[in-house]
Order: sequence, then structure tokens, then C-alpha cells
Amino acid sequence: MVALFEQEAAILRDILKDELVDIHHIGSTAVPYLKAKPIIDIMPVVKDIARVDEYNDELINVGYEPLSEFGIRGRRYFRKGGVNRTHHMHMFQFDNTHQIERHLAVRDYLRTHQEDRIAYGEWKQQLAALYPTDNESYCDGKDEFVVHLERRALEWKNILTD
Repeated sequence: MVALFEQEAAILRDILKDELVDIHHIGSTAVPYLKAKPIIDIMPVVKDIARVDEYNDELINVGYEPLSEFGIRGRRYFRKGGVNRTHHMHMFQFDNTHQIERHLAVRDYLRTHQEDRIAYGEWKQQLAALYPTDNESYCDGKDEFVVHLERRALEWKNILTD
């Protein structure tokens, strides 16, 4: 999955050019040994989130569907792959540190906490078996687990940065 992320990151770098500050592989496919759907989550960090809309046509040309904020203020969210989704892109402005840090904290926490990584993977596998064609119910089922996981990850990160 890392190679697929790098391929997509190169495409995004070419489109966003100087607007791009950084780009991160997040989500389950960014965590080795975590059971995951083969959907790559990408988090570009940009200088000015309002300017991102100017790139929609170019992003559409490479297969992305722009969905504006899609429930998270200050984000630009894109999906790629239609029904057989391959990528989710969560784009934030560089100073939206809360959103950027929470995504990175969960990724890094799962990379270093095997028990939680296994528990999360097993929970996702159970939900996938229960809701094989109902992505909304699958996501709803993950929600409470992810809220608790994120809280642990942010606490862990604060301990490391003190």
C-alpha cells in the first residue's frame, strides 16, 4: 500500500505544486499489519484551503470526486474510484493543527500499540462481515471505537511531547 500511496502522492504533488505544504499517508493502510479495506487515505496539507477549489477540475480529471467539507469544517474531502473506491483524500490548511494532529496521532499510535491495532482490526473485520454492502452501517459501527481510540492516541501523543 505504501507504493500505491507514493504513486498517488506524486500525482497530487504535480497538481497542487506550490500550494502543497506536506502530504501524509493516514488511515488503516498506513499502519502495517492492520486489517484494512484496500482504500488509501491521503492527507495533503496546503497553504490556503480556499484555493483548493481551484484545483477541482484537475482532480476530477485524475478520478477524484470533490465533496467540499463533507462534515468537517475546514476540510476538503475527495473520493476516488466510484463504487469500487480506491482513495479518500482529506485536505487541510497547514494551521488546522487539531485535524492534522489527530489523524497523525491515531496512525502513529496504532503503529506502536499492537494490542489496540489488533483489536481495531478485529472489530473492523466483524463489522465488514455484518455489513458487507452497507458502508454507512460499517462506518457507524466503527464510530464509538474510533472516538475512544482517538482519545487514547491524543493522550499518548501529549505524553510524548511534554
